[in-house]
Amino acid sequence: MGVNHLFDALSARGNEFLGTRYPIICGAMTWVSEPQLVAAVCNNGCFGCLAGGNAPTDVLQRQIAELTALTDKPFAVNLITIAPAYREHLAMIKDMPVEYIVFAGSFPKEKEVALAKATGARVMCFASTLSIAERMIRFGADAIILEGNEAGGHIGHVSSVVLMQQVLFKVGDQIPVFMAGGISTGRMIADVLMMGAAGVQLGTRFVMTEECRAHANFKAAFRRANARDAIATPQYDSKLPVVAVRALRNKGMDSFGALQLRLLRELEAGTIHRQDAQEEVEKYWMGALRRAVVDGDIDYGSLMAGQSVGMADAILPVRDLIDELVTDASAELERMKMRLNSL
Repeated sequence: MGVNHLFDALSARGNEFLGTRYPIICGAMTWVSEPQLVAAVCNNGCFGCLAGGNAPTDVLQRQIAELTALTDKPFAVNLITIAPAYREHLAMIKDMPVEYIVFAGSFPKEKEVALAKATGARVMCFASTLSIAERMIRFGADAIILEGNEAGGHIGHVSSVVLMQQVLFKVGDQIPVFMAGGISTGRMIADVLMMGAAGVQLGTRFVMTEECRAHANFKAAFRRANARDAIATPQYDSKLPVVAVRALRNKGMDSFGALQLRLLRELEAGTIHRQDAQEEVEKYWMGALRRAVVDGDIDYGSLMAGQSVGMADAILPVRDLIDELVTDASAELERMKMRLNSL
């Protein structure tokens, strides 16, 4: 791989934290980030996150054991705070400790961060505003994943470019910050590292790899899509707070709108509690995502994708994707150096 000393120098902080050769995280994608893909990412010098999703606890335990057999490199387990199985997953890590825990979906409570850290794990938390980043740091997070709303799956409301200015520039010296959302090329990775990020997280591009077991229909939908096809779901009423989800527009997205309206009517009638309604929303996404990723139903399944899907045109081996990213990042840093030296 064409890696130069500039890339190595800017990557040092992230690599030290993650125990990697390259500070590139493959984000946890439910039904996608399974042991085979995560191991391939880790074995090729980057960092993979095993998706907890809403898997039964015994299934997640088996996946952790399988992944441990496939790689001796560090990896994370992703726990979704708004998933129905979250409490069981959180309790499970006491009996089956892992080196890194990533809290996702929403934001963990302080005692939940403490519980994870008590196992010896390093904790990574998402942030979508400065106040949330500062709260996660107070709670004891060891690193922040700063995710812009260009990302796929559950998202916040602010773009990566704004978050870099509002958050990365203010807390990046205190704690490792990994940028996520809309990052798809080595050139962008170089630019983000120059801005002070410890590393980056990508998701959509790792879907388009040979080691990813997602259905061929799912990958074909990604290949056809443009950036504007990945849209965010609306929240119709504050009575039913839902975390926005970015996915490719299809009939399944329309069905989610109908589900929200039905649940709002039930909330108004008093026939359902808000927590139960929110759980129904998450169960919908879990089921719809499985239909797309596993069964190949691209009409009614959920095609969760970031806006970088418009740059995910080819299916590559994980090794080749990582080679492309780090080679292009190194080349971009050399270009920057030459431009500065010419001034």
